Amino acid sequence: MTADDRIRCRQRREQRRSSGFGALCAVFVGVVGASAAHAEWLGDSLDLMGTRVSVDLWADDEARGRALVAAVLDEYRRIDAAMSTYKNTSELSLVNREASDRPISISAELFELVEDALELSMLSAGAFDITYESVGYLYDFRARNRPSRTEIDTRLGTIDYRLVVLEEASRSIRFARPGVRVNLGGIAKGHAVERGAALLRNSGIRHAMLTAGGDTRVLGDRRGRPWLVGIRHPRLDDEIVTRLPLIDEAISTSGDYERFFEEDGRRYHHIIDPATGEPTEGILSVTIIGPDATMTDGLSTTVFVLGAEDGLALIESLAEYEAIVVDASGRLSYSSGLEPGDD
Repeated sequence: MTADDRIRCRQRREQRRSSGFGALCAVFVGVVGASAAHAEWLGDSLDLMGTRVSVDLWADDEARGRALVAAVLDEYRRIDAAMSTYKNTSELSLVNREASDRPISISAELFELVEDALELSMLSAGAFDITYESVGYLYDFRARNRPSRTEIDTRLGTIDYRLVVLEEASRSIRFARPGVRVNLGGIAKGHAVERGAALLRNSGIRHAMLTAGGDTRVLGDRRGRPWLVGIRHPRLDDEIVTRLPLIDEAISTSGDYERFFEEDGRRYHHIIDPATGEPTEGILSVTIIGPDATMTDGLSTTVFVLGAEDGLALIESLAEYEAIVVDASGRLSYSSGLEPGDD
């Protein structure tokens, strides 16, 4: 990072303090501000990627705006078709079926996203690990099914990001051990909204909000006002923990309330600790704010696994990113860039 980069990062943090990020009083399930009060605000949504995805944008030309809304939704569909582990025809499903037997040539997009995931694994010493799927596929949260400890122990050795081998020259991927599977659920939705935002930006759109479940990317402001994004309370429906003003940034929230069931007093949820093969404990939700939705998505999962202390230490090393953590006691912790300023 250059000196200019560091200065910009410090300025970004100071802007957050002065714009109200420090007023941590409330987090919600959805987004505040994407209304259709004016005809020029156009948007649409659909159920995809196991969640609700949407796009809202300001366009001077209604027909062109609607075409761009449709293009973003098509981009969401394309990414889901390529990267879903629930679709046997997806590129990722092909990788999971065959990469233990031979190198599989993959698209540049998938190669780069797996590369990003592996870099995040190295940054977090394995707290973020897409090979959690080697055990994770045994969980069925809708059916309330979970693997036994014996089943987990049998497969635990296949959770290791270092078993994923990328070959840049041939743009291929292989697994160094049988039984390895990968899942991009901890990073793909952020990637989808970031790709959608790039599509709009390249088409001249300056004001937009894109969401995929807990991942949101905003372009510019809401025509003179910040976008207000709330983070849901992890235990109280329709309540928020905090509301944050955003301008041209991404925000991602991971929570233990997204996919879960309870059994014998324990909540089994979809965020798996790669070290144990079981759902993490001690954290209820993590929210990450920063300039890139792919990164905020991956970091929210990472901090969830690391826990509040180690997770916030990691965020402090990434100058352009901030975090809000709600632990099992309901206590709210946040990174230094979100500290209240002096009144």
